Amino acid sequence: MTEQTERLARLARAWDEAADGYEAYYVPRFAPWVATAVRALTHGPLSEGPVLVPCCGTFPELDALSEHLPEREIVGIDLSAGMIRRARERAARHRQAAVVQGDASTLDPRWSGTCAAVVSVFGLQQLPEPDLAIRSWAAALRPGGRLSVVFWPDITEDDGPFALLANVVRARVPAGDSSWERRLLPALTAHGLVIERDEHLSYPMSHPDAATFFDAHTRSGPLRALAAARGDAFVNQLREEFLRRAPAGEWHHQPRARHIVARR
Repeated sequence: MTEQTERLARLARAWDEAADGYEAYYVPRFAPWVATAVRALTHGPLSEGPVLVPCCGTFPELDALSEHLPEREIVGIDLSAGMIRRARERAARHRQAAVVQGDASTLDPRWSGTCAAVVSVFGLQQLPEPDLAIRSWAAALRPGGRLSVVFWPDITEDDGPFALLANVVRARVPAGDSSWERRLLPALTAHGLVIERDEHLSYPMSHPDAATFFDAHTRSGPLRALAAARGDAFVNQLREEFLRRAPAGEWHHQPRARHIVARR
């Protein structure tokens, strides 16, 4: 097994048991970013072909896509069997939808040059090499096709639960290499895409209290993979420090995601 294959396998296992919690806690909170990503596909005519949703997770994009593009084939792709299970439950309600279990970081060659659109929300930053993944997604587009991708950048807020948790984690784990963010636009233009939009999107988010946020984030959210890799003792240490420094009561914040829209 190659190092890349092993990393993807660990990532898939980390998310397998998180699907139900992700659907319940994060899908409602991430809905504004999903809606914006989908709306970006509807500005102007869209070429023929399917819409791909790599890193679809539980497939929250599907409802909005089906509403705006009711006759379009929509295909979700995810590596996690647990996420795929929930995604197929949602897809069963939509005649034109399908779900494929597979590596969204390197799309199957059968999609190359055939797709009307690629849309993905909060999956890109989870992949081992996001800039290479987005090149694969760009290659799937046919002429006139459009890409709409929302992801969490290295810095999402200056103050709030995301910021505090990042500080607590980075005191124990070195920060990852975020240089891939700078390579995203060149990766797209190298594949002949024209950048239509590169912006930060900030929407309000609320959590009942710091403990609820921490538990959701490490069990069913963005820190799921790290928590699974480091184990309970590590997570308990993080939790103690995080709660010591966090405010009491309901917590409101407005994290910033990055949204890139491009067309071929």
